[in-house]
Amino acid sequence: MTSGGFNFGILSGPEVPERSYGAGEVIFREGDPAREMFLIMRGTVAIRAENHFIAELSPNDIFGEMALIDGGARSATATAETDVTLIPVSEKQFLFLVSETPFFALSANASSRGASTGGRAGTGFSRAEARQSLFLRARRSRSVST
Repeated sequence: MTSGGFNFGILSGPEVPERSYGAGEVIFREGDPAREMFLIMRGTVAIRAENHFIAELSPNDIFGEMALIDGGARSATATAETDVTLIPVSEKQFLFLVSETPFFALSANASSRGASTGGRAGTGFSRAEARQSLFLRARRSRSVST
């Protein structure tokens, strides 16, 4: 969930759409389909799974990436703890970054909840399986677009 050394700020800029949420607003809920991940520009976001606190994230942290990696539904709920400004990153953008920027792929993998829990909670989805899935999906995405 944290940046893992990659400068995710490169995802922001004057032409990049931002999304704002007020304190207490739900960004996504556990079980929702995943269409994008997020970079926090301002504010803090709380991540909870099955009503258990997982993490509080701050500017330059990313979240929501694991569901893009494993293709599953959201396994946690993300709530704005303060007013937040986020940069949404679509699955297509995510896969492009993974295929073109290996350090991004490593950072996203390290930041995913699999880095601290050994895999997606409750699924037995290991870090190695997540990494393999990520690279295969990026490779397929690149071959389809060329």
